[in-house]
Amino acid sequence: MIKKKFAFILGGVLLTMFCFVPYPMAQMKGSNTFISHILGAKFVLIPAGTFMMGSPSDEAGRESDESPQHQVTISSSFYMQTTEVTQRQWKKVMGSNPSHFGSCGDDCPVENVSWKNVQEFIIKLNKMEGTGKYRLPTEAEWEYSARAGTTTRFYSGDNDTDLSKAGWYNGNSLLKTHPAGQKTPNAWGLYDMHGNVWEWVHDRNGNYPSDSVTDPTGPLLGLHRMGRGGSWINNDEGCRSANRLSSGPDEHDGSMGFRLLRTQ
Repeated sequence: MIKKKFAFILGGVLLTMFCFVPYPMAQMKGSNTFISHILGAKFVLIPAGTFMMGSPSDEAGRESDESPQHQVTISSSFYMQTTEVTQRQWKKVMGSNPSHFGSCGDDCPVENVSWKNVQEFIIKLNKMEGTGKYRLPTEAEWEYSARAGTTTRFYSGDNDTDLSKAGWYNGNSLLKTHPAGQKTPNAWGLYDMHGNVWEWVHDRNGNYPSDSVTDPTGPLLGLHRMGRGGSWINNDEGCRSANRLSSGPDEHDGSMGFRLLRTQ
């Protein structure tokens, strides 16, 4: 709840009254931006659209599970968090900090969290904000957001110099995490989509389809969940927009984090 003041004149006397009004669920900073009042996290609106998911056959460092490259349509716009969830944001919801790099500080991404840990965080956050709109992005939503219309290895280009502009990887990280949002964002205002920490996504591990698809969510069955984006410990190949990581839902280490998606 928040308190607001109202003033009015009665019989020539200025009177002041206070009343309580519900705390807004979020602050809207224009039509394309959303701010979570619990986390203080910024989200930007990602427009619906179509892109080629996966890597072309001539991309340096590509893996076989990035094939076949196929057309994906994202039919609805959504809000994507501009950075990974930070240690401060995790503590606001969960009350403790599991991060291996806790000394990095509150503005560094939370890590050492499993896929199942992340689901617990999302359930609690949705309850705290009285909504059901927060979740992990799908693999397709994540790659679409990371590319922001680009077809290069990284949204910043193809080589190591380009990657250094966009993210923390083993060529510039000093083998540790760094505060979120320090590198150059992509065209949609998203930071750290390459490197810093891996980002859990919704999907189970599975092969790509050969045909065009709309709003894919991955296989219905499977033991492993997917991560995207690479981390501070990976080389340039591991941080490409198309690269995929398959891990058990209970696995966690100092390179594993996440960012949130919020539906409209």
